[in-house]
Amino acid sequence: MFLVQRLSLRANFAVNILSALLLVVFLSISVRAQQIQIVLGPDEIGQNQPWTITITVQNDRLKSYDNFPDVEGFSKGGQSTSSQTNIINGQISSSQSVTMNYFPQRQGTIVIPAFKMKINEQVISSAGKKVTVGPPIQTRQRDPFRSYFERDDSFGSAPTEYIDIKEDAFLAVSTNKDEVYVGEGFNTVLGFYVAEENKAPLYWYQLSKQVTEILKKIKPANCWEENFNIENIEGERISIQGKMYTRYKIYQATFYPLNAEPVVFPSVSLEMIKYKVAKNPSFFGQNRQEDFKTFYSKPKTIKVKELPPHPLSKQVAVGDYRLDERISSTALQTGKSFSYDFSIVGEGNISSISKPIARNTANFDFYEPNVRQNINRQGNRVVGSKTFSYFIIPKEPGKFKLADELQWVFFNPSKKKYDTLKAKSVVVVTGESLKNEVIESADPGLFYDQIASTDNTLRADADNRWLKYSVNILVLVMLAGSVYLVFKK
Repeated sequence: MFLVQRLSLRANFAVNILSALLLVVFLSISVRAQQIQIVLGPDEIGQNQPWTITITVQNDRLKSYDNFPDVEGFSKGGQSTSSQTNIINGQISSSQSVTMNYFPQRQGTIVIPAFKMKINEQVISSAGKKVTVGPPIQTRQRDPFRSYFERDDSFGSAPTEYIDIKEDAFLAVSTNKDEVYVGEGFNTVLGFYVAEENKAPLYWYQLSKQVTEILKKIKPANCWEENFNIENIEGERISIQGKMYTRYKIYQATFYPLNAEPVVFPSVSLEMIKYKVAKNPSFFGQNRQEDFKTFYSKPKTIKVKELPPHPLSKQVAVGDYRLDERISSTALQTGKSFSYDFSIVGEGNISSISKPIARNTANFDFYEPNVRQNINRQGNRVVGSKTFSYFIIPKEPGKFKLADELQWVFFNPSKKKYDTLKAKSVVVVTGESLKNEVIESADPGLFYDQIASTDNTLRADADNRWLKYSVNILVLVMLAGSVYLVFKK
């Protein structure tokens, strides 16, 4: 029996050892299978050179990653992707990288603080560093060691020949709709598109200055604008007719036509730095040459339609809206005010929403509402709410539907028809009617109703003799003047 127990213990121990060894092997394979790292750029650059942050995933796909950090003293200048596959002794290894370019805004020492990025659902840390930005580096400069390895042009050596690689990129103005109603919003994006197969080296050139000039041309005068205020230009992967591109949004806004005139976006241009590359690159030679390339967008026109006939067609808002209401109490008393919020929520030009139709009636008195609005620009949509807060005084007892007192008309472009938001609350009012009090305060009553309250004390007539004398004298003067004019003629 004792021997069986010892054999059982040894078997369990062997199983545990084997499990531990398998776990270690699995972990080592897993670590070897996927390696993620963040690589920072050089310690020293010229003011006209980009500095980079690169994230690399080895032996796996780069599935997801956070936005690259903003660095004070640098401006983001676009990102590029690359992939590599190696076969060594029959072993296959691969890597995928994304590089963000940063362009210095000044000279001096710029501190890159430590930061973290979530890459493929793993949090990767970078310790940061200090980068020294020096004066701009000349495009053409001689290497002091070049004469030892390469003949000078004066001795008959051929100059470096550069070739222009055809770029696979374009500038475009795109909209999510080609035809809208007056007041209906459409989203507009000015973007620079670079194909994943593009081999031509492209960089931004005086982007902020160019964008300022572009927006002067591209913003239509007959539209209300909701600007998405793009601060950092970052690439996003999109598919166009089955081909993958990286799109860099330069400008984005939602426009709402104010009249039925077509909305016209003219052709605009964007100048980029494009490098020519050496036909026969050398280790010590200048292997690329700076050049410029101007990209032009195609003009685009949006057709605008009038709203269908309606008495309020020139006043109503256009969009997809719903009602959200709040009331302080549904059990009310005449003469005592209550608060009511009429909130219009949905997608559309929130700023143009006018207040609901509310008139003082025999049942309620409405005071001018307080207004607050909230606008969110997300994705390609402008959504939000506009709330009208009323103080209302009930005047008559009874059960009332606020829908009879408060409503708001709008046009829904998706349904192509007018719709009305009506208050849904039903209130019960108790107390005495205030109608008679209002009448008494406004109507002094009939002549005979005032006899009892009128003072009946006898008074002497007022002395008006001086007025009579004055009138007689005035008549005599006018008569004398008339006689004088007759005899003079």
